[in-house]
Amino acid sequence: MKIKGRVWKFGDDIDTDIIIPGAYLRTTNPYELAKYCMYGIDKDFSKKVKEGDIIVAGENFGCGSSREQAVLSIKYLGIQAVVAKSFARIFYRNAINNGLIPILANTDEIGEGDIIEIDLDKEEIKILNKNKTIKCSAPKGIEREILNAGGLIYYFKEKKVKT
Repeated sequence: MKIKGRVWKFGDDIDTDIIIPGAYLRTTNPYELAKYCMYGIDKDFSKKVKEGDIIVAGENFGCGSSREQAVLSIKYLGIQAVVAKSFARIFYRNAINNGLIPILANTDEIGEGDIIEIDLDKEEIKILNKNKTIKCSAPKGIEREILNAGGLIYYFKEKKVKT
């Protein structure tokens, strides 16, 4: 599977309060949450993102609380994947469970606005506008099966139907 998109670059320690500030958690509508994605850094972020874009970050992306709304706001904004040097463990698991693809990579050479193509099977990222390729680590095994199903609920629905 390949994912191609424009990069939005963030630094280290992007916590869930930055991704979706607590003041905007009064709804369960994921499309409403998406309007406030990254509101803690850029109040206009949701207006600039296009379907299929990719977030790239440094260390410890998604730290802070265990709120699933952080993942949902990213996913329902149309972001295909998040590439980071490392993820907070609970964010990583929430991403898998909700069908947002988390990719581990050294993101130093990827810049804001770059166009990248992630090959999940080859575990590499091509920075197309720089003609560079870097290695990455994509979810495998059961995590990949859950992502392929669209998230944990859909995975279990598939399993129930097939058994």
